Amino acid sequence: MELSKPWQFVRDSFAVFVTSLFMFPMFWWALTSLKPISAIFDKDKVVWFDFTPTLINYAVTLLGRSRSQLAIDEGLGMGVAGTEAYDSRSSMLDSIVVSIGATTITMLVAILAAYALSRMQFRGRDAFLNWVLGQRFMPPIAIIFPLVITFKLAGLRDTDNYYLGWLSLMLIYSLMNLPIAVLLLKSFFDDVPKDVDEAAMIDGATRFQSFSKIVLPMVRGGIAAAAVLCFVFSWTEFLLSLFLTTDIRTVPVKIQTFVTSTGNEWGFITALGTAAVIPGFIFILLVQRHLVRGLTLGSLKE
Repeated sequence: MELSKPWQFVRDSFAVFVTSLFMFPMFWWALTSLKPISAIFDKDKVVWFDFTPTLINYAVTLLGRSRSQLAIDEGLGMGVAGTEAYDSRSSMLDSIVVSIGATTITMLVAILAAYALSRMQFRGRDAFLNWVLGQRFMPPIAIIFPLVITFKLAGLRDTDNYYLGWLSLMLIYSLMNLPIAVLLLKSFFDDVPKDVDEAAMIDGATRFQSFSKIVLPMVRGGIAAAAVLCFVFSWTEFLLSLFLTTDIRTVPVKIQTFVTSTGNEWGFITALGTAAVIPGFIFILLVQRHLVRGLTLGSLKE
């Protein structure tokens, strides 16, 4: 039943209000990144738009510029560390490489595992699914100590080799992402009737050809959704990166270093935090047309 125009207006207004409520923290975060320190720490009032915007916070964190050269008269910053302490270019690179690598590894393994679990019957299949799901319930802090020891003995710490440090984070992020990726992709493979595979194999296709050329294109939406979840987890993960690496500092770890003994560098924190949203946003834009299940999946029935 179609709603009357007054009720449609009420519905749309409520939707806009709820969306604005959730988006306001991001708006305030981005706005703060453009404020000089005098506006951020104004004791007399909350500064909204009555300030002169500045890109100094971005220049220091993303371009490695010296804050003393850029704004010595403004007294920018509260800490005493040098420019290199706030230069976050290497952290952005670390996060991008690790997140993309972990997402790629996760998807390669999860797609094959999910298809096998969806199409093949074998002994202990249900028990294995429950075990996979159970891995997601385990908090990372519960295994952090044996992980540190294992990675150190295996020579996978970044103190042994910087690039192996990247690999170690990719591997552990992949292990953390696999349960949710496998279960999510299995549900998408289950939506495609087995008759599709059987029809392709009757026509002469092998099992792999049926999988790669028939079934896989039909679950692009599920692959995109799982990839986004894996990328976002890898991009925002803090605890494992903090304990497993020393020289490598991903963006979440780098941001916490801006909390100094003399106060919080809110200008630099918000600038780096706002910039850190962009890679994830770009990644989602690239796969957005596959995020919603296609009409093909919704129309196929057993």
